[in-house]
Formats: sequence, structure tokens, C-alpha cells
Amino acid sequence: MSHEMFGLDHVIFRPHNVYGERQNIGDRYRNVIGIFMNQLLRGEPMTIFGDGTQRRAFTYISDVAPVIAAAVDSPAARNQIFNLGADVPYTVNHLAEVAAAAMGKDCRTVHLEAHKEVKEAYSDHRKSEAVFGPQFGKTEKTSLEAGVGAMARWVKNHGARESSVFEAIELTKNLPPSWARAVGHCV
Repeated sequence: MSHEMFGLDHVIFRPHNVYGERQNIGDRYRNVIGIFMNQLLRGEPMTIFGDGTQRRAFTYISDVAPVIAAAVDSPAARNQIFNLGADVPYTVNHLAEVAAAAMGKDCRTVHLEAHKEVKEAYSDHRKSEAVFGPQFGKTEKTSLEAGVGAMARWVKNHGARESSVFEAIELTKNLPPSWARAVGHCV
């Protein structure tokens, strides 16, 4: 609307499942790789909602941050919307194995009640690669093992984090039962 009304240029990015160093591993609600690593540091099993066969394309931060930064100097990006992320989806079960290996721990998991979520979540990045790809000379995105390994090295140096609990949640309709229990709502 601001473009239509005032001529203000914009670029919209939709990054998908981004992880990496400096991520808040103490967030118990988002960013499964950080959650897994924090649980591993604490000697806890990794918690997986559902059977773990849901697939996601996990994206290492260095594959998206330079693209976002370059957008201001890219006329072809103006007034466009771009998906950014990894191209290869993996199951959450496989992710748990990769995270445990990177942390040097046994892969222990606990499967909890499934959330209402999509089974397959990844997107097409051809448009962003057409506009931004050649600028960076990067022909391959970071593999899951390499990215998780880099994050694990950082996490091991910085230690476990305490998770804060959301309090005073006002809208409880369709709140996942695990979140409702965490904030003391009846399920």
C-alpha cells in the first residue's frame, strides 16, 4: 500500500527455517535446531511433536543474510517478494540425528502429541536465485550437516540457556496443548 500510495519502494523476504550461530537457543517455542541443541546440552532427550516424519528445509543464516543485505543495492529486487531458504527438505527425525551427531551426543528423542502443522514445508527459491545468485558466486547452499556443525561449535562455547515461558497469553483458541500446559491453562 505504501508503494501504491506514496511511491515507497520495498523488498519483502520470506526466509524459511533459518538457523545458525547467535540464535536464541533458550526459546522453547521456535527454532527447532536451537531447541534440540539446548536440550542436548542439558542432558535431556530432544522433543519431537508427532512422529517426526514432517519435512522442512532448514536454512543456514549465511545463505540468506547476504541476500537480504544486498537487496538495498539491487534495482531488480525493488517491489518484489522473495522466498529465501534451503532447497532440500529433511524430516525432523533426521534433523535430530544430525543435531545429536554435531553435538557429540547420543540421539535420544521423545515424541509428543502432534501439533496441527503442515507435513511438508519448503518453498521455491528460483526467483531469489535469479535476482541475487550471480552476485555472490555461490553455486551451492550450505549443507545441513555443515550448518548444524557450525552452529553446534558456537553453542558448545556459549552453553545452555534458560527457556522463558510465555505468560499472560490472551488468545488461547487453538493454542497447542503443550504451550497451554506450559503457561498453566487447562487443556
